[in-house]
Parts: sequence; C-alpha cells; structure tokens
Amino acid sequence: MTDRMKELGFTEVSPEQLDKNVFTAIGKQWMLITAGDESGSNTMTASWGGMGVIWNKNVVTALIRHSRHTKGFVDSADLFTLSFYPEEQRKALGFCGSKSGRDFEPDGKAKAAGLTALYLDGTTAYEEAELVLVCKKLFASDLAPEGFLDKSLLDAFYADKDWHTAYIAEITAAYVKK
Repeated sequence: MTDRMKELGFTEVSPEQLDKNVFTAIGKQWMLITAGDESGSNTMTASWGGMGVIWNKNVVTALIRHSRHTKGFVDSADLFTLSFYPEEQRKALGFCGSKSGRDFEPDGKAKAAGLTALYLDGTTAYEEAELVLVCKKLFASDLAPEGFLDKSLLDAFYADKDWHTAYIAEITAAYVKK
C-alpha cells in the first residue's frame, strides 16, 4: 500500500473481510473497471459482474464489451482494478459510463469526471473510491451466441452483436477507506 493511500484513509483487508452486498454494489451502485498505469489508463462504469471462489482463489468476474476503449487496456495488462464509490460519486460514474476514453487525452476521461488517479500495485484506481480491488487476470473468454441456452438473451442484450469478454481475475489486494 502506498503512503498516499494511507493518507487517504485506506487500509488493506483480506477479501473475506469485505462486507459489501455484491448484488447491490455491482448491480445498483455500479463500479469502475480500470486498467493501465502512470503511462496511460482508462476506466469504464460497469453494472455486470460477480465475486466468488474459483480454483481455490477469491475472484471477480468482469465483463467488457468488445467496443469499449477500456478493453484494450485490460487486454494489454496483467492487472486491473474494480473500484466502488459512495453515492456522492454517482455523477462521476454516470459520466464514465456515457463517455469514451477515445474522446479524451490519456487519463482525461477520469479527470473530466472529477476523479483523481491513484497508482497502486502496478495499476490504477481513484482516490475517491471507498473500496478498491486489485485483480490479476487468470482467464478470459468471449461470450458467443452458440453458448447461450436462453436465446432470448441474444435479442435483449446482443442485438448489435457487441459481445462481451468475460474475465476471471484473482483479487490480489483489497483496500477499504475507513
């Protein structure tokens, strides 16, 4: 953990100590998926994903559409972060979910949203977060039409054929702001 994180009130906890309801945190409050480092990063808002245990590891599952600018950053790095925010940051998350990093200078999207980059463990998160999970990619696979048993999902979520890649990543560190 960096000195800056300590100044901001973050403490490192084990994933088992997290007390967030993942259904609420991901599906209702949203999260940011961020990848990259001091040389360049990008973030996007997400409301799909999960947390659990696979391969005897504490993991997250993050889904990113092929069209998202952040996907290139996640694909080219070993690590990414999932970060969660208090309600007063809802506007920033809305901004990050409606704007593409392609339309900004490097790291400009987060700055325009009022977020302050926080570099940690070789990746990027934001000072305004209340929870940061550092995640190491273990597995990635594209969702494909032939894998859907409920074909109604194809029309409902993939009419434009903008598929997701599903990433399973080990939580290597969890930081909570007290």
